[in-house]
Amino acid sequence: MQSRLTCICVLILVVFVSCSPSKKVITTQDGLPVIQSEFRGAWVATVANINWPSKPGLSVDSQKLEATVILDRMKSMNFNAVIFQARPQADALYQSALEPWSYFLTGEQGRAPEPFYDPLVYWIDQAHLRGMDLHVWVNPYRAHHISGSEVSSKSLVKHPVLGKAIHRLANGYYWFEPTNKNTQDHSYAVIMDIVKRYNIDGIHMDDYFYPYPSYNNDKDFPDDEGYKTYVNQGGKLSRGDWRRDAVNKFVKRVHLGIKKEKPYVLFGISPFGIWRPGYPASIKGFDQYDQLYADVRLWTHEGWLDYLAPQLYWPINQIPQSFPILLNWWHEQNLKSKHIWPGISVANRDSLAMIDEAFNKIMISRGMKPSDSGILHWSIAPHMKFDTLAKALKKGPYIDQALIPQSPWIDKKAPQAPKLKIENSETGLKIFWSHPEKSNLSRAVVFKKYKNIWEYEIHSIDSDFIEILSKKDKILEELRLQVVDKAGNKSKITVGLKTAKGKS
Repeated sequence: MQSRLTCICVLILVVFVSCSPSKKVITTQDGLPVIQSEFRGAWVATVANINWPSKPGLSVDSQKLEATVILDRMKSMNFNAVIFQARPQADALYQSALEPWSYFLTGEQGRAPEPFYDPLVYWIDQAHLRGMDLHVWVNPYRAHHISGSEVSSKSLVKHPVLGKAIHRLANGYYWFEPTNKNTQDHSYAVIMDIVKRYNIDGIHMDDYFYPYPSYNNDKDFPDDEGYKTYVNQGGKLSRGDWRRDAVNKFVKRVHLGIKKEKPYVLFGISPFGIWRPGYPASIKGFDQYDQLYADVRLWTHEGWLDYLAPQLYWPINQIPQSFPILLNWWHEQNLKSKHIWPGISVANRDSLAMIDEAFNKIMISRGMKPSDSGILHWSIAPHMKFDTLAKALKKGPYIDQALIPQSPWIDKKAPQAPKLKIENSETGLKIFWSHPEKSNLSRAVVFKKYKNIWEYEIHSIDSDFIEILSKKDKILEELRLQVVDKAGNKSKITVGLKTAKGKS
């Protein structure tokens, strides 16, 4: 632990904004460049139209344009994952038989987009085309958001059965009762419906389990009747343990359901960054264990998550909520060696200090576990708004493309090497490739050698060919191809070109 924290302190002293990292390429024994491994995700929030669409009721063409602008920006910064909020308030930004179309999409809950399209399919396809994974972000217990207009007749708040398990809180939110069986069954059905029908890469939840106390003017969650029934039926747990037990069972159920249906779909949660005050000793702040009834440490100990993304939005030097101290503690709880990828925020401020803070957090994450680093950015908004941040990331820690780290608990078997043939094109070369298990692949990596120096490019697997554009005054000396499966396993490398006959 001492050596790890010493490394962190050294990293904090480095000012990343003033100078870009060297472009010197680290190579393997056979001279090929080492591909960086790092999860680089950003949240795209639809609730209250925070990130997308910019307002309810936009035309379909405008919605698609806004989506592609976001994804193009992420691609330009070498992000490799999108956390897309598809279920903001027990409604859907996708075609669902279980819940109504979202107000935040069309401006009227229950109304489909016209002309019809499925926004989730669009986001998935467009993300994959750009070589990025898409994780569907769902809120399991929020039934209605205060920015979601009036409660409509199609809202689940009005449902004859589920509505009985929904409570109106003091500030206007409506919340499902997490201990209620109908709540659990419905939310589970919604998640598994998405997993089964869509070509997604992950299911994601954030920190909203029981609502924050401020949502109900600091009064207790109104589940008196449910707890009384539990006790009358012989239940022995305290009220807090009863609530935590319900959330624990739901998290475990979702984990098991996803792994049974599609093992390669990652299940991740981004909880409040502190488990409990005093863990570790210097930490002070909100107690999610006792207030949100989220026993995140248990989920981590049991291995119910493929990745944990604690929301560590505090500054590095804020001692009561120190980023490196908390991140180190979460790594210590990772008994099953799953992914720990913290969430960070640049607070939507365009300043060199905030960019430097983000860079340092990225580098601390890398220093904690270099082979399995990762960051989730809250949210995509500042990256869209501020060119200085976007350019700094691209010239700095995200200068090279990265593969998402391997998940060996899902699968350790490397895929077969791809077969390929190369043809000349008007603009360079086309690599036509094939693979017997293409549906199980996530990325293709092209290695190119110019003037005895190797480069690599990470590509989508959605196309049957990869185009390599000519470079002015550079001869392509060698070309090789490798594929990566959905668990992050890499194939052997296929040699496609050994000697050059002309410019690439």
